[in-house]
Amino acid sequence: MSRFTGRSVLVTGAGTGLGRAIALAFAAEGANVTVAGRTLARLEETVALIEKAGGTAAAHTADITRSDDVRALVAAAVDRFGGLDIAVNNAGVLLGAGPLDEVGEEDWDTVLRTNVTGVFLAMKHQIAYMKEHGGGAIVNVSSNLGAHMRIPNLAAYITSKAAVSALTRAAALDHIQQGVRINAVSPGAAEGPMSLAPGQTEADRAERAKSENPLGRIASAEEVAEAVLYLASPLAGSVVGTDLVIDSGSAA
Repeated sequence: MSRFTGRSVLVTGAGTGLGRAIALAFAAEGANVTVAGRTLARLEETVALIEKAGGTAAAHTADITRSDDVRALVAAAVDRFGGLDIAVNNAGVLLGAGPLDEVGEEDWDTVLRTNVTGVFLAMKHQIAYMKEHGGGAIVNVSSNLGAHMRIPNLAAYITSKAAVSALTRAAALDHIQQGVRINAVSPGAAEGPMSLAPGQTEADRAERAKSENPLGRIASAEEVAEAVLYLASPLAGSVVGTDLVIDSGSAA
């Protein structure tokens, strides 16, 4: 398919994992993709994969916790590809594992600053451009941990992702009348480095999923990417403020 031919798409956290899979999926359907993150080498690997498959992409480093960086990132996408039609805010971190009273204050601040303030700043600058240039679509990557379910020893991450889900809905209501359509996806464990426990192999993760997930497996990165593409596509034109859970039934 070519649902996004000629569209300018920005994906944060695109150097690895789900962000890379999302960028590849958009490029495969004709989009011009700006891939963003903090590590240039990883972003260049994503660009190389896209170009090898015949797509078009450009890398831009940015720290989403810094407003000036995000403003420059949006400007770079606009300058490189003539506009900004779609943004996917995927960048995030998972730190501070353990009981709440043992969570370090620095870890807490880093998680909230990256996962919540980073999404706020990204949307702030993306919306500012889109509402003045015919609208657009934004998809935030939240998590099934947060608004949908909780587990022990991840209070900082769970708090941050619950906030992303709520922030998505609030922003969707604020800006749909300006032509900016905002939604979220909330993956559970999915292919990628963030779903691997310390010392765990992919085979270990697959075995664990057989007993933990009703479906008996984790989602593929491509399955999550396809959900993002749907929410960004014209077929989802009436989908506003949705938080789509993709977690093999874990939060059902």
